[in-house]
Amino acid sequence: MLARLAPAIFVLLWSTGWVVAKYAAFFADPLTFLALRYSFAILLFVCFCLLSGARWPRSPTAIGHAIVSGIFLHGLYLGAVWWAIGQGVPAAISGIIAGLQPLMTAAVAPWLIGEKLNGQQKLGLVLGFCGIALAVAPKMLAIDASATPIHLLPLAVNVAGMAAVTYGTLYQKRYLQNGDLRSIAALQYVGALIVTIPLALMLENLHVTWNLELVAALAWSVLGLSMGAIALLLYLIRRGQVSRAASLIYLVPPLAAGEAALFFGEALTVPMILGTIIAVAGVYLTNRNAAEPAPSGVLDTQRPL
Repeated sequence: MLARLAPAIFVLLWSTGWVVAKYAAFFADPLTFLALRYSFAILLFVCFCLLSGARWPRSPTAIGHAIVSGIFLHGLYLGAVWWAIGQGVPAAISGIIAGLQPLMTAAVAPWLIGEKLNGQQKLGLVLGFCGIALAVAPKMLAIDASATPIHLLPLAVNVAGMAAVTYGTLYQKRYLQNGDLRSIAALQYVGALIVTIPLALMLENLHVTWNLELVAALAWSVLGLSMGAIALLLYLIRRGQVSRAASLIYLVPPLAAGEAALFFGEALTVPMILGTIIAVAGVYLTNRNAAEPAPSGVLDTQRPL
């Protein structure tokens, strides 16, 4: 049952990160907020591991792999995206860059972990990207470049964030196939915090306005995103192809647009609706059970999500 529901639950939870980011930006600097989020996530995951009897990695190598994967999956990825948006990269542009991640994953997976996609899955990835492009194109065309200049550095950082999460996903698949996901998740947030604190000290004033709104945003970020969504993502990566798991990211921007329309009154346009339908079709094709056998030496690459 979890295998069938996990993809839908993950997409729903992860899409709320855009809403949380919009709320949290009013009360804290982005990297400072992320440092708080990771700190609380570490505390709660460690408590959860102790109470549930989770097994911790015994070798320094296994511990190192968990920390390194967290640096890329959380620290560099979210840090880059949140900082870039804080520097003026429009959400529409950031969304289309996020849509590149499944294509990045599919492109490099054969080289790094020997994972191959069939024609149907490749078509699904392309359809998913086209759906995202259609959904955000009106917003991109409506941007007044003179009023909202986009500097190359924030854009480059945003793209680097997508590259970081792509590498982190493949790293997770290659080096962390075994081990307790609970303790691995705790160590990954240690890695995220290791890189986020120095970046926050260098780039921000560490501004935080403590109030009920900030506490609510932080609570959901920790419980809903850092614990719930990430645990599901690690579960999906372990059970199926990383390209399949990554293709779910296609559904996040359209769903986030719908949430923005619900909570902030932003317009939900026909291209967004059509783009969402196309993206859903692409994800369906990418995640359908493949008839081809798994390549030798690659674990679980053809198991359903």
